[in-house]
Amino acid sequence: MIKKKILLAEDDENFGVILQDFLELNDFEVVWCKDGDQALRKFSPNYFDLCVLDVMMPKKDGFTLAKEIKQQSEKQPIIFLTARGMKEDMLKGYKSGADDYITKPFDSELLLFKIEAILQRTSRVENPKQEVFRVGDYEFNSRFRILKHGDDERKLSPKEAALLHVLIQYKNDLLPRSVALQKVWKDDSYFAGRSMDVYVTKLRKMLKKDERIEIQNLHGEGFQLVVPT
Repeated sequence: MIKKKILLAEDDENFGVILQDFLELNDFEVVWCKDGDQALRKFSPNYFDLCVLDVMMPKKDGFTLAKEIKQQSEKQPIIFLTARGMKEDMLKGYKSGADDYITKPFDSELLLFKIEAILQRTSRVENPKQEVFRVGDYEFNSRFRILKHGDDERKLSPKEAALLHVLIQYKNDLLPRSVALQKVWKDDSYFAGRSMDVYVTKLRKMLKKDERIEIQNLHGEGFQLVVPT
């Protein structure tokens, strides 16, 4: 089996050694860098399956590093590690392109769970040819913006379809508000956020014929499309 490759940027040598060993014991191939500049030099588009970046690093902080990585590879999955748990830092992390954010100290098993969830999600997202999705009892054609339930068929607006598409990509996982806003509205202002909430309500009504489907609002974090498997 081909091992998934992780770029680890962490300036704390003791923690870096422990984390690298833990990830390698769990069958990942890890390239460990001790500062942001070194990590950027090591990064290569389409090579790493995931980047795990410490926020506070010498020479180049994690936020700056993430932005520069995203400039080379827009869809590169990224997790931030940080000792700082302030809401503003988390929002800054998501705006920098993070898929998740973990505050130190953390349970290594939790990190492993999050890594595996992101890798599973991105493997689904990376299929560019997929246009038709099953969502419980519904069928959604993203190209033609058609949502079907049995014989009932509804044409969605461009934003309705785009929001449903991104929710499906994050199915049964957290879709951060900032990610949804950037992907669909290209804007994370207060007014864009209020507009998104309205569209989420619309989608809930459209999907109500399957009572097993939920779009949960995780307060202050984002949304989760819960679909039976």
